[in-house]
Amino acid sequence: MLFDDTYKTIEGASEGIFRDKGSKFLAYAYPIRSEEEVKPLLLNLRAEHSKARHWCYAYRLSPDRSVFRINDDGEPSGTAGRPILNCLLSADVTNVLIVVVRYFGGTLLGVPGLINAYKTATVEALNAAHFVSKTVNDIYEVDFEYLQMNDVMKVVKDEDLKVLDQQFDTYCTLKFGVRKTYLNQVLAKFDKIVQVKTRYIQTI
Repeated sequence: MLFDDTYKTIEGASEGIFRDKGSKFLAYAYPIRSEEEVKPLLLNLRAEHSKARHWCYAYRLSPDRSVFRINDDGEPSGTAGRPILNCLLSADVTNVLIVVVRYFGGTLLGVPGLINAYKTATVEALNAAHFVSKTVNDIYEVDFEYLQMNDVMKVVKDEDLKVLDQQFDTYCTLKFGVRKTYLNQVLAKFDKIVQVKTRYIQTI
């Protein structure tokens, strides 16, 4: 195997809290699949904690952990989003958003104090989370004629493919997920069936 086709994420939302000199840092960790999920979660927290001073966050996305973003939301640069992201890197998790909501206690914590607070709150949320290992799966679509049904379904059964959607008529379409490690052998089998077309949809 040339690459690791598994990644670690969290199963459900979790929370952590850290207090320092009257300031309260509430960390919320969420499993996410896309950047579109970030904004609604942030808006919910802003509504829920309307009296808070800052809503800082970081997230990592995609199985290869290549997509990430940090936001200090008005805190001194590098004191909030970066420490949160560093915790995600240390835990080696992806498809996770962590938002730390800060209630200001009246005393400035200084740069080291802020970095420690955002980091500690994040660690608390991750400690409360349940980690799960997931495989990287490619989603493909197969187009074929009804006469090829038996051949196609044999590949599906032999390779234990996860069928996500299917439409059977004179012309048929079947959408399936396959673990990346086994992709080439699956596509090779479909290629051997006459008049079967496979099309890549996405990686999840």
